[in-house]
Amino acid sequence: MAAGAATDNDMCGRFFLQRDPAGLARYFETVNATPNHAASWNVAPTQTSLVVRRHPESGERHLDTLRWGLVPRWAKDTKDAAKLMNARADTVAQKPSFRDAFAKRRCLVPMDGFYEWRKDEAGGRQAYAVSLASGEPMAVAGLWEGWKSPEGEWLRTFTVITTEAGGKQALVHHRMPAILPPETWDAWLGAEPAEPAELLELLVPCPSEDLAIWPVDNRVGRVAENDAGLLARDRTAQPPSELDDRPPDLAAPF
Repeated sequence: MAAGAATDNDMCGRFFLQRDPAGLARYFETVNATPNHAASWNVAPTQTSLVVRRHPESGERHLDTLRWGLVPRWAKDTKDAAKLMNARADTVAQKPSFRDAFAKRRCLVPMDGFYEWRKDEAGGRQAYAVSLASGEPMAVAGLWEGWKSPEGEWLRTFTVITTEAGGKQALVHHRMPAILPPETWDAWLGAEPAEPAELLELLVPCPSEDLAIWPVDNRVGRVAENDAGLLARDRTAQPPSELDDRPPDLAAPF
């Protein structure tokens, strides 16, 4: 979704990350000073969030704050950054905006979950929150870039890779972020050798049974709305039974 209402072609355009950065640093085994980054229940393109990257010299994982919406190194300005909030798994290795970052600058984007809008037969829309049923953080495949402004200032940005949705997620939207299990993190970050074809094979839908999906208030479509109440189940909604999961305990230790 863009900054306002959702559109059929957009995915993923909003996510939430309420975790303590120190807990995320332990979970992803990062070694640098932990960024001081506030919780957000409604992260939107052009806003900042936490990203896990591999340091090119030490090989260690770092947790850093980057801006959402990729700005390629060759871009003249940053005006199209929000349009590059997502990269499709099926074209990420070929598209000029992404192919260099795919080859050299892959990252993990921690999320507690993301939002999507489901269109009903009458043309109405209902917002849904999607998280891991276990309550653990999602490690979403991403790319990052460094862009130098004409004034010599560096801007570091990221994009979220999406793949075809499967199972009950496909009842909400036809695409979803590519969520990577822990055993694939080293390969994705470049700590283990992997051919491009092997990396692309990692970008598959998360198993349906691993997800929790529940309806939430449509006010999440407004960027200014940002509070924990956004994750509360919307009890006025009547979703299909497959989309009526209970919200997991996202405050539990992980």
